[in-house]
Amino acid sequence: MRLAVLSDVHANLEALTAALDEIDRRGANAIVCLGDIVGYGPDPVPCLEILRERCSAFVLGNHDEAAGFDRDIHYLPKDAQLVIRAHQAALSEEQLEWLRSLPLRVEGHGVTIAHAAPREPGHWPRLSTFSELQAQFGAFETDVCFVGHSHRPAIVANKVGVLRVRPGHRYLIDVGSVGQPRDRDPRLAFGWFDTETFEYELVRLHYDVARTATKIREAGYPHALASRLLRGL
Repeated sequence: MRLAVLSDVHANLEALTAALDEIDRRGANAIVCLGDIVGYGPDPVPCLEILRERCSAFVLGNHDEAAGFDRDIHYLPKDAQLVIRAHQAALSEEQLEWLRSLPLRVEGHGVTIAHAAPREPGHWPRLSTFSELQAQFGAFETDVCFVGHSHRPAIVANKVGVLRVRPGHRYLIDVGSVGQPRDRDPRLAFGWFDTETFEYELVRLHYDVARTATKIREAGYPHALASRLLRGL
């Protein structure tokens, strides 16, 4: 099975459209979404509806939780709090209820998916130390678990010295962000995994980032949210 793994779209329609065009060109058998559909970007409604139509599995992200449940918004950065309030107003009650229905972790297609981490996923941890990363492997049973949340692509194996994805090891893979990369590369990112050959690819693509930045400013959102897209921060 050719599996496309999207995370952290963050209401960026231009990036999402470019990602799906590439996914269609490659011929994915399934698409899964690791959460944070909303937040930061200018197009929460079309992004949510497109993903609902295209994806076979979803998990809840912390920005989705903030919008849907109207809780823990104060934990977000100030700019993000402003945008979440705007997205709450833009989304219908049915759409907000759908966000509230999303699970925190899902196993399917032979992999596990979670937004931030498989272990205590609702706490939205930042996996910044070796011990925190290794502790995650006890929280899922599949060979691969896909996460997002950091907006920075990464691959961690259950053994030291394993430098690429190959059979015989287990992996925690951060697929990066479709809508707001933060690794100083403004290109969108998503994961591409063949479950039969056990081959993984991080896909990076250019999209019309200038258009998204303009729409952010036109929406009246903080200009810093536009400028960071242009720099991949």
